[in-house]
Amino acid sequence: MVGFLGEIEENCGVFGLWGNGECAKKIHGALHFLQHRGQQYCGIATSDGKGVFIQSHKGLVDPTFTREDFEQLKGNFGIGHVSLRDRQPMTLRSRLGDFAICFNGNIGNAAELIELLKRQGHSFWLDSQVELLAKLIAREDSFLGGLASIRKRVDGSYSLLILTPEGIIAARDACGFKPMVLGKNNREYAVSSESRALQNLGFEIERDVKPGEVVKISEKGFATLDLFESGRKAHCAFEWAYTASVDSIIDGMPVDRARNNMGAMLAKRDKGKFKADIVAPVPNSGIGHAEGYHAESKVPLKSVFMIDRYGDRSYTQATQDERDSMARKKLSVIRDAVKGKRIVLCDDSIVRGTQIREKVRELKKAGAKEVHVRIAVPPLMYPCKYGISTRKYEELIARRMPVEEICRHLGADSLEYNSLEDLVKAIGKKKEELCLYCWDGISPIAEKQKKII
Repeated sequence: MVGFLGEIEENCGVFGLWGNGECAKKIHGALHFLQHRGQQYCGIATSDGKGVFIQSHKGLVDPTFTREDFEQLKGNFGIGHVSLRDRQPMTLRSRLGDFAICFNGNIGNAAELIELLKRQGHSFWLDSQVELLAKLIAREDSFLGGLASIRKRVDGSYSLLILTPEGIIAARDACGFKPMVLGKNNREYAVSSESRALQNLGFEIERDVKPGEVVKISEKGFATLDLFESGRKAHCAFEWAYTASVDSIIDGMPVDRARNNMGAMLAKRDKGKFKADIVAPVPNSGIGHAEGYHAESKVPLKSVFMIDRYGDRSYTQATQDERDSMARKKLSVIRDAVKGKRIVLCDDSIVRGTQIREKVRELKKAGAKEVHVRIAVPPLMYPCKYGISTRKYEELIARRMPVEEICRHLGADSLEYNSLEDLVKAIGKKKEELCLYCWDGISPIAEKQKKII
């Protein structure tokens, strides 16, 4: 999630529930299953049909919420959020009434819109993007009008939830960048960034929220309030390669299957090139890719790193120093598995190359005979405009070096990436249904706007 202007460090998850009885603890449980999408902040807002109540914290979901928090979070319906960069949900008192809002995404023209609203007399507390969305909504005559204003004005991605005393409103941007799925369990209804949270709470998946759709969630279930069709879907391909949990299904495609497919594509490319003793993942996100490589190549699958169960995802830390520190703490070499072996090492992506370089060095220091690095996605060439991934051009090693030079920089015996065509094929969707901006620099929103004009 982009917290403050100038920082593109998105990663967060949203969850909403219309439940039977007090809902706060169930939302808390759901956020636990979305924790991989953001580990720095978490929050819950609930309603009893009269008021809106909110509690948010810095830190992980499980240890930060207290019994006193749950006592304050009254009501049978509410929304929750986990984030890398800022506290959400946030609440507003407006002419539309009291409401809470949270979202997953990135507003590329946030600075421009905030300055526009300031010139019109609006005040901001943090200049955060969720605050911007809240004020774009509150200045209109209805929530639907506010969401229409966002759709017209915002250049970016969002899956957002609005909590009012009348119910929950879920909205997804017209390109469908960020995932959002609906679930049902008897007479309880939920919406989530990933199906994982639904499945682990006993909900059956109903369907994905359609790109451009606005859904109301109440005791009556799900009701579509609006549907704006852009003519261009743009689901984030990085969700399948890295962001989403392996037990989730994103827009109909299981994450585990997509990652296995990516690994298999790499193995097909390697057929007959060299002899390997084992294929190993950089855990956790490299596991599915290594499994796919193993299944296709028949090279034995073996763990060469032990993962520290108390470590967070290194890629979603707030600063590069924190990312490097977490990567060092999180993985340690299993020396007996490595010594004298020719290893195919699978990972999801390379940004700066710092972490994978250290892992190659550690393996060779432990006695690995060869290390062949295999990356599930193509070289990252553009800073992501719509969510997670890279922050600045200068962080992208593939912008500075050809593949052969990157290989030497890593100290690897060989380096191969998946092609863009193979990545698309692995995900199992049409190219024009995916956002591939990180690799091809083509903006889906620009394409959509051209079609509208």
